[in-house]
Amino acid sequence: MNSINMAFLLTTLAGLSTMLGVIPIFIKLRDENQIITASLAFAAGVMICVSITDLIPESILMLENYYNGFITVLLVFLFLLIGIVVSSFIDKVFPTNPIVSNSHVSLYKVGIISMVAIILHNLPEGIATFISTTKDTSLGISLAVAIALHNIPEGISISVPIYYSTKSKIKAIFYTFISAMSEPLGAILTYLFLFPFINNVVLGLLFAFIAGIMIQISLTELIPTAQNYSYPKITKIFFIIGVIFMLVKFFI
Repeated sequence: MNSINMAFLLTTLAGLSTMLGVIPIFIKLRDENQIITASLAFAAGVMICVSITDLIPESILMLENYYNGFITVLLVFLFLLIGIVVSSFIDKVFPTNPIVSNSHVSLYKVGIISMVAIILHNLPEGIATFISTTKDTSLGISLAVAIALHNIPEGISISVPIYYSTKSKIKAIFYTFISAMSEPLGAILTYLFLFPFINNVVLGLLFAFIAGIMIQISLTELIPTAQNYSYPKITKIFFIIGVIFMLVKFFI
């Protein structure tokens, strides 16, 4: 298998791992609010940990080869802030679904905003995995495995809110699938159009921007929505589990 085919295969598999995030919607509990709380808190822990331990450091590493320390930190902070502002703007203007009952509007919105953020997140990940694999297959495999691991809870952050707000497994699976396919889409766009334009500066700025989006969603959407269900212990425990889940890769 040549490097291009391998790059497409790894990127697609990493993206499809997002679909494992639909598993919780098939788990039946007496109190469905507990699984909503646990899933949202877990996803928030993952997103914040990914942003702080992966995206921001990776952004700095990519930019520091081109700029001095001060400029690098300034650019990372600026694009982190832009990500927060853009995510806040999407949060305010995004229309709610009139079919969803009022009691579930907030939950539905969380699922949709998470989907938008994760699509934005997965596109550059698809680009990075594709480019890395074409240059070094072993590096591409390592990157794809790491991405696959954190795509699972990202899938949870979409499927669980969508399912419990609409009671539709089809919608939950469909929206999660759209997010999953954004990863191979990034590879396709790179292969067809972006190869000449993608460099470490572009990826570094994108990673900082995405980190801002994920931090904003976690702190203003996922955690507050989880807390609305009045299970503070479950929220704290699963947030910590989400963080630990992402930190484990440092010890593997």
